Amino acid sequence: MNRYVKANPELCMGCRTCLAGCAVAHAGENFFYGDPDSFDFNPKLHMVKTLKLSTPIHCKHCESPACMAACINGCITIQNGVVLLDQEECIGCKACMTACPFGAIDMVTLTEVRLDSGEPKIVANKCDLCHGIEGGPVCVDVCLTGALTLVEEEDLNDMLERRRVEAARALDAAIFE
Repeated sequence: MNRYVKANPELCMGCRTCLAGCAVAHAGENFFYGDPDSFDFNPKLHMVKTLKLSTPIHCKHCESPACMAACINGCITIQNGVVLLDQEECIGCKACMTACPFGAIDMVTLTEVRLDSGEPKIVANKCDLCHGIEGGPVCVDVCLTGALTLVEEEDLNDMLERRRVEAARALDAAIFE
């Protein structure tokens, strides 16, 4: 079973620290001291913020990802339970973005990569659980309110067992009232 990051909108205050942490972790350099125009600020998650709700949207790292099935170039793969997107191979067709039922894939501009026409390359971008980054996912670590948690298979099994016990107690109470 694949791991994923779960957001609790009741705890999220919409500060976007998770987005900044993600972008910093994937920039490969400390961009707080560099030229802000020398890198792309492309966090691999998206913030939904309304008057009543704030929550980051992450890839759910599906067991059978619709984005992977839709990718005509084969640049979306699963490695060790993580759904990865190879931006070097991505042709920017947007098929994965439209296939994702969670809206977890964005298109981003890579200003440092140019097409033959001289235009910057536009590619798909999604959460990779900080694959290859020690201590990841960074968004979970930097969340100021604890609104983000990494869900592992054991967590899901525990939740399922709790729900089954609660359902049995509710049924038992309804029958013997």
